[in-house]
Amino acid sequence: MPKRGVRLPDGPADGGARPYQRLLRSRTGRGAAALCAGALPALAFPAPSLWWFAYVALVPWMLLIRSAGTGRRAAVDGWLGGTGFMIAVHHWLMPSLHVFIVVLAALLGLLWAPWGLLVARLLGGAPSVRRSVAAVAVVPSGWLMIELVRSWEGLGGPWGLLGASQWNVPLALRTASVGGVWLVSLGVVAVNTALALLIAVPSARRASAVCLVVGALGVGATAVWAPRPEETGTVRVAVVQPGIVDGPGSIQHRFARSEALTRGLAGRDVDLVVWGESSVAVDLSRHPETADRVAALSRLVGADVLVNMDARRTDGPDRAGIFKSAVLVGPDGPTGDRYDKMRLVPFGEYVPARALLGWATSVGKAAGEDRLRGSHPVVMDLPDGLRVGPLVCFESAFPDMSRRLVKDGAGLLVAQSSTSTFQHSWAPEQHASLGALRAAETGRPMVHATLTGVSAVYGARGERVGAPLGTDASEAAVFDVPLARGTTLYVRLGAWPVYGALAVLAAFLGVLGLRALRTPAPKRPEAPAHTAGGSPERPGR
Repeated sequence: MPKRGVRLPDGPADGGARPYQRLLRSRTGRGAAALCAGALPALAFPAPSLWWFAYVALVPWMLLIRSAGTGRRAAVDGWLGGTGFMIAVHHWLMPSLHVFIVVLAALLGLLWAPWGLLVARLLGGAPSVRRSVAAVAVVPSGWLMIELVRSWEGLGGPWGLLGASQWNVPLALRTASVGGVWLVSLGVVAVNTALALLIAVPSARRASAVCLVVGALGVGATAVWAPRPEETGTVRVAVVQPGIVDGPGSIQHRFARSEALTRGLAGRDVDLVVWGESSVAVDLSRHPETADRVAALSRLVGADVLVNMDARRTDGPDRAGIFKSAVLVGPDGPTGDRYDKMRLVPFGEYVPARALLGWATSVGKAAGEDRLRGSHPVVMDLPDGLRVGPLVCFESAFPDMSRRLVKDGAGLLVAQSSTSTFQHSWAPEQHASLGALRAAETGRPMVHATLTGVSAVYGARGERVGAPLGTDASEAAVFDVPLARGTTLYVRLGAWPVYGALAVLAAFLGVLGLRALRTPAPKRPEAPAHTAGGSPERPGR
């Protein structure tokens, strides 16, 4: 890999005589260009949802890195572009974290510095056909490693994975059923890489075009041959969305509004009623009067009610604190099925390394007290035999969690969420869109129920079922959700594209290492000879 300050082999020294040459020579101008180029992919996600833009959005960033000239400049372009991407995808967090979001974005942006070196090494100069083909495989693999690392909960989780921008594209959803969102991300970055070569490297155009055709054929074959879930009937699910309730006593008013909406479901023959995250603000085991009110609703509508408690609870001698829990309530009260949220939102529900970063609570709306985590996933049983796999809010972004629930027997996935803090941002639509990917990956329908919208339901192929409830809605909607059986390749094999990407990168680095070993080290210039009574500069003196 290029070392710091060393000019990249075959790299253009100044980018050529172009009108923007002076801008790119300026550190400030080039830095601003990298930030903006990195932010472009955010437009492919909801709310703009320009899904097609994802396939070209990385091209300006790649072309900028290609003109870097030195390894250090390529790494900086990668870092600044990554910072721009993280700010753009998470910009709706600014009211909560204020300037801290910029600090976090800059730290996470460092993950793209090695990717910048990778792009410059493979796309710089005049790549051969062999190097061009390698670029279409290696550059996306490098990007996938970034997505893998930042998917760790402590670094913010897998929000804004590039493949998630394709949540409403049927071919992409079929691809997700084979390799999860990871395979979709690989494909999107591969197309961007091939297009960058097609635009900037005339000698590589044929190879780039061949790669695009091969990729299109692969996606087509996936659409035809990948296993499809088989419908086995329907289940009637009601989603209760109370909407915005502000002012004094808002918690009690919200509960009363949810009660009233649920009563309106009487006689509609529903099988399950789902309330959103934090819909109940007390521990039902300690407040039997509240549990009785929910149980009365269950008797009235003839279906269990899945509520979500956000309450302080004691769960053992050393386990006292606030849990977020999905609780199933039947006609006789809580059924005993309870799931405690396992993966918490950094800063929103806990502060990582609070001793060092606790100051974040003074500059934003970071959690004043860390929530406690659940220890294991739970699959709940409904009276009719249907098994439900609950997730809470942030957890619907994690592909492995829904996969685990389906492997444990869940026939319906349910995510309870509340994005009321970010009501007028892109966050509610981005969050709801994740349900389509989780459904397509697992071959199981998914219900995304929120307090204030967007609530949505997706079938086993990721297709939307019924009309979503927007952020201005306060109602209870009934959805006839098609159930399915069968196992997708993603559920069987897991995140195999990640391991494939690791193998590609290992092979690439191995080839570079062998070449370095075979290349003889440059000889050091011999020291000038000294003569008696003289010096190298002035012989004879």
